[in-house]
Amino acid sequence: MEEERLRSARRLRALATGLLVVMAALLLFSTWAMRAIHPEFVWLQAFSEAALVGGLADWFAVTALFRHPMGLPIPHTAIIPRSRDRIGESLAQFLRSNFLTPRIVGRRLENFDAATAIAGFLERPQAAGRVRVAVARLLRQLAATPAAEAVLGRMHQGAMQRLADTEISPLLGRMLEAAMADGRHQPVIDALIAWGVRTLDSQEGLIRDMVKERTAWLLRLLKVDDKVADAIVAGLRGLLADLRDNPEHPIRNKADQALASFARELQEKPELRAKVERVKQELLTNQAVSDWVEGLWAQVRQWLFGALEGEGAGVIARDMAAALHQDPALAPAINQLVRRAVVGIAADHGDAIVTLVSDTVKSWDAGTITEKLESAVMRDLQYIRFNGTLIGGLIGVVLHAVLLLASG
Repeated sequence: MEEERLRSARRLRALATGLLVVMAALLLFSTWAMRAIHPEFVWLQAFSEAALVGGLADWFAVTALFRHPMGLPIPHTAIIPRSRDRIGESLAQFLRSNFLTPRIVGRRLENFDAATAIAGFLERPQAAGRVRVAVARLLRQLAATPAAEAVLGRMHQGAMQRLADTEISPLLGRMLEAAMADGRHQPVIDALIAWGVRTLDSQEGLIRDMVKERTAWLLRLLKVDDKVADAIVAGLRGLLADLRDNPEHPIRNKADQALASFARELQEKPELRAKVERVKQELLTNQAVSDWVEGLWAQVRQWLFGALEGEGAGVIARDMAAALHQDPALAPAINQLVRRAVVGIAADHGDAIVTLVSDTVKSWDAGTITEKLESAVMRDLQYIRFNGTLIGGLIGVVLHAVLLLASG
């Protein structure tokens, strides 16, 4: 694209130069034709002469911007190469004053709906693939660096230290109270009752053997042990069934009272709090717990990579887009976050960006800055030469007509 634009501009430059040559040839021809053919060729002479002067003047002006015309060190030529530092400073200050102030950035972002733009990007089929590949590659590269291991080590150490410094007994008590207030402990009790039923079924033989061992031989001859075992098993089955079917069973109520008392003791009883704290410290110093935490992070990391590298990325992208469209509070929050972030970047790094632009322009040599600027405006400059040649010729014709009218 850039090369094609440069080729087109060079063709225009050749045409503009060719037009000057044509005007010079017409000037010579018209001067000869005025004497040899007819005096009225003076009109062609006036046109070609003025066109040649106008074209040469514009050629000089255009060339003087970037280099010395014909290599001659004429004063006030090669303006852009000589003004490189000033151009860099001016461009940087222009950016700072018109684009990088927090007030201007904030005003320009007032009507920018970042949430809708993000949602539209995420809804495009190819978006999930690009996001997935980019994020997965970035995370894998970061995870493979020594810095990542150091960060993870500090995170692990900080989490363990924070846990060690936090007394968890009152927290456990409040959590238990909250669970009981919402009835979330009932499924746990139901699960314990179900476990009791399964255990009774699987250990019925053991119960009967224990009854038999503790029954005198005479009673065993009378099969009393079987009757006692049947009664025990039936009684336990009935109790468990009642507990399962009756939410208001006295034993259930006793269990609720015991749990409520335990929750209060976790918060208020110093002896129990100290015991829980000792158990916590023993767990934290156990190498198995530390290994479990590290293994948990490894599993989370592998799950994250798997989700990003599989079809889950597309689902995540669509869910995020739907949330941005449907949640009335999320979109304004995203827009506000983006505006604050961009305004913050302008406020914190505007001067650094200005300095970067200025230093970059100053670091270019004369040839580089000339090439970059000339290539950007070369086509327009050649049209200036065209216009100068043709308009100059028309002005020459008008001036000749005015002189004729004045002398007549």
